[in-house]
Amino acid sequence: MGVVLRVVLLGTAAGEGLPRWNCSCARCAAARDGKLPARTPECAAVTGNSRDWWLLNTSPDIRAQLTAASALWPGSRDTPVRGVLLTDAEADHVTGLAVLRAGAGLKTYAAPPVLAALAPARAALDRHAPWEWADSLTEGGFVLSGGLVVTAHPVAGEAPAYAPGRAKDRRWVTAYRIEDLATGGVLVYAPRVSSWTPMLDDLVAAADCVVLDGTHFAPDEAGQAGRHLPVSGPGGSLTALTRHPRARRIYTHLADTNPLVDPTSTARAQVSEAGVDILPDGSEFVL
Repeated sequence: MGVVLRVVLLGTAAGEGLPRWNCSCARCAAARDGKLPARTPECAAVTGNSRDWWLLNTSPDIRAQLTAASALWPGSRDTPVRGVLLTDAEADHVTGLAVLRAGAGLKTYAAPPVLAALAPARAALDRHAPWEWADSLTEGGFVLSGGLVVTAHPVAGEAPAYAPGRAKDRRWVTAYRIEDLATGGVLVYAPRVSSWTPMLDDLVAAADCVVLDGTHFAPDEAGQAGRHLPVSGPGGSLTALTRHPRARRIYTHLADTNPLVDPTSTARAQVSEAGVDILPDGSEFVL
């Protein structure tokens, strides 16, 4: 494949995936029976040259996800995985780092409060193989091997439950803008968003593709009001996304309570009618 920005959606579910291991709700039961597509916890991979791949978050299922993605298989002497870009410090986004512990030379980018929260894990991982840890909010952004330039943008969000003191800091959650220097293709990756802001409007307006938080469909779904921006409703993300028809729009981080996981649901038809995609695990596309 030529020099293009390639994206693989390694996982597209929220939390423990679909089905959840400890849940017998109708959707989890259907996924367990093969009547709905199963999904693993959200994370993705990007490359600008088809040789150097960067992970966007690391789920607890990262080993199986990498095994299922042939483009990220290791060669005889090396792995194409060069490092990780973390959007936050949630357990479902960072526990996969332990699976990667033998990968010497990996580089992980995260915002300062995330790096601080991961200090004990960083120390443990560095005993296995030396890694480099970098501030994703460095002024001017940063360049990744493979010809990708990245800027991180803080979005509203809370600290993870395990963070000591759970200090308030607007930098706990970030969205990434990733541009391919060769083609000019732009991806915005924002799997955790609690409110729509003018900054998000600006990012999406200039993007070729946005992969966005689709955790919950309804504002009052599963008692999660305020933690994730819902898809539907007057203030929901679907209304905001309709202002940006030029970009390809994709929902990820889908909870088991979300009817969007059911291809036959009315909610799925509504989102498809608006031109927004719901893709399965393993989907690959180029920009």
